[in-house]
Amino acid sequence: MKSEKIANAIVIFSFFYFYFSFLISRFSFIFIIFAAEMGILYIVPTPVGNMEDMTLRAIRILKEADLILAEDTRTSGILLKHFEIKNQLMSHHKFNEHGTSAGIVQRLLAGQTVALISDAGTPGISDPGFFLVREAVRAGVEVQTLPGATAFVPALVSSGLPCDRFCFEGFLPQKKGRKTKLESLIDEERTMIFYESPYRLVKTLEQFAEVYGADRQVSVCREISKVHEESVRGSLEEVIAHFKETEPRGEIVIVLAGKTKD
Repeated sequence: MKSEKIANAIVIFSFFYFYFSFLISRFSFIFIIFAAEMGILYIVPTPVGNMEDMTLRAIRILKEADLILAEDTRTSGILLKHFEIKNQLMSHHKFNEHGTSAGIVQRLLAGQTVALISDAGTPGISDPGFFLVREAVRAGVEVQTLPGATAFVPALVSSGLPCDRFCFEGFLPQKKGRKTKLESLIDEERTMIFYESPYRLVKTLEQFAEVYGADRQVSVCREISKVHEESVRGSLEEVIAHFKETEPRGEIVIVLAGKTKD
């Protein structure tokens, strides 16, 4: 009698074991098929000045993509024409990304390959990109970011300031919160990196001198990778004097030394 109960228990256990194993394998198979059919969102850096900085992989990805998202289709159209890329182009920028991202994610889930580019540099770095990437990740879509051009990296490395530890601040608030932001960085010991318009450069440097001291070291790099690339280095006082005499032009990256330890 006892052996019969044990045998029945073994039969029941075996039945449920194989049944659940079958279900797991079936759902795993469905998940693999579903995942394999998803598209990939590629984040593709583009040159910040010199067309020769475009990588071979970036060109290939853009040629293979079902859809290319561009911050400004007119600006990106020049780049794509240069490399003979004729794929579908769609506008995607900070003013419409909240409205277009859902539809783009649906395309990715349906299996389309989408490439995101900005006017120059790497999308997401002071350019549209974060919101779409976040939504794609939440939906389980694979996101791949290609290595490539970013303005602040060459500016930092060529500044002569420590680049082993740094913080990227991007564009400062133009009005509200600007002073608070500057004051929050008073004790920052790492090298700091800012983007700035040439029209606001002198004013920004003067504010830095007021908050951090006129003797703080700085490097202002402009027109990175272009014909007139230039880095002006020295104390804030010296660099302010330079740009008061010489009008700044082009895209600007400010690399500011951190607070020195007492």
